[in-house]
Amino acid sequence: MKKLLFPLTVSLFLLTSIFPQSNFTPVGIWQGSVKVSPTVGLTLVFRVDKKDDNTFSATMDSPDQSKYGIKVDKITSSQDSLFFTIAAIGGNYSAVYNKDSLMLIGTWSQGAHSFPLNMKKIDKVEEAKRPQLPVKPYPYNDEEVVFENRIDSIKLGGSFTFPKEGNNFPAVVLITGSGKQDRDETVFNHKPFLVIADYLTRKGFVVLRFDDRGGGSSTGDYKKATTLDFVKDVNAAVDYLKTRKEVNQNKIGLIGHSEGGMIAPLVASERKDIAFIILLAGPGLTGEEILIKQAELISKANAVPAEVFEKNMKLSKAIYSEIRNSKDAEEASVRVKKMLEEFVQKLPESEQKELGDIKTFIERQSKTASSPWFKFFLTYDPVPALEKVKCPVLALNGEKDLQVPPKEDLAAIEQALKKGKNKNYKMMLLPGLNHPFQTAQTGSPNEYAKIEETFSPIALGIISDWLKEILQ
Repeated sequence: MKKLLFPLTVSLFLLTSIFPQSNFTPVGIWQGSVKVSPTVGLTLVFRVDKKDDNTFSATMDSPDQSKYGIKVDKITSSQDSLFFTIAAIGGNYSAVYNKDSLMLIGTWSQGAHSFPLNMKKIDKVEEAKRPQLPVKPYPYNDEEVVFENRIDSIKLGGSFTFPKEGNNFPAVVLITGSGKQDRDETVFNHKPFLVIADYLTRKGFVVLRFDDRGGGSSTGDYKKATTLDFVKDVNAAVDYLKTRKEVNQNKIGLIGHSEGGMIAPLVASERKDIAFIILLAGPGLTGEEILIKQAELISKANAVPAEVFEKNMKLSKAIYSEIRNSKDAEEASVRVKKMLEEFVQKLPESEQKELGDIKTFIERQSKTASSPWFKFFLTYDPVPALEKVKCPVLALNGEKDLQVPPKEDLAAIEQALKKGKNKNYKMMLLPGLNHPFQTAQTGSPNEYAKIEETFSPIALGIISDWLKEILQ
């Protein structure tokens, strides 16, 4: 598998190919699984069609990674054997059609690594089971709404859910984590914010969740935004709730996941009308501290050799330093690109191949590193804002979270709240839960797609019980 130089960068298998003409019919849907770790497989799906000129076209899906319709190109064949080459990532797939099993028996190779990949023709792809997702009709009102962030002149589209009968309900704004998210925080066909909104609305809450700026029904430019811009969006959401007759003006709170747990304290530290905040894996450490610890935890879970981890970590720390000291994004991009080029040139040829197309790899990494959001996240310390929060706080972390170090995180949050003389807070480390609050085996991000549970019912119950306690 591809070695990661940045802990937040997610590697994808971008397979491209075209099935040849041979003595079997490739038209149809082919599905197989690459074993990427002892406990996790990556499902791949090829969809093959025959064109008018009797050649074939195909696309590939990686449903576990929410990647669909990837164009397939370049293949060589001989009788019943197939050989796909994928130059962009230095990979290939070699397979033979077995007439007895009616399967493609093959191997996927990338760099120095090879994985068995056998493909079976199927009638249709079964959708991943997500038993917690609510099904319409809902036993409550579900209204599509649009509200305005007047400071930045953007409109934010979302869903406003509230009980069928009555008014003056306590209300919650849900705040998404990092990356451009939709209102449901959809990932791997999981919709955790839809699950949370459904649960709380059935309990008598108004819930507002909305698409991040530049996505879904929301306008604005996400690429140019930092966490402070998202703070303005959440402020606009709170202001909108205060215009609704269904909402109790004195009982408006915030629930933020991951980066959303950084945004919630920033909002609550500046407003006196926030009744409570709930931090779901919200950071108590600086971005750089989180990235370094995250890399350590994920590398250990994926059995990355110590020497590889140390080499990558040394480069990452050097790059973080360059980003901190750069005057602007353009200077940061130039510096990071130069460092990456020098680093890659010193790698053995076998390790260079694992990076795929070198130019693409360097461009992608330097673009991430030089974005306004990344620099803010890297250098931001959440402690000062946490010290100013006076409303009740519930901070939850999953014990198996590998993206935000749970014990260190909770300790830092509690210390900040205590220093700020907050009189009402609760810290909880939840056994067996990962970063998205699923019940997990290892906590590795490789598991997220495979787990059927979207959001732990135990965590939902804790949230509900705490809200009932503080709002009575």
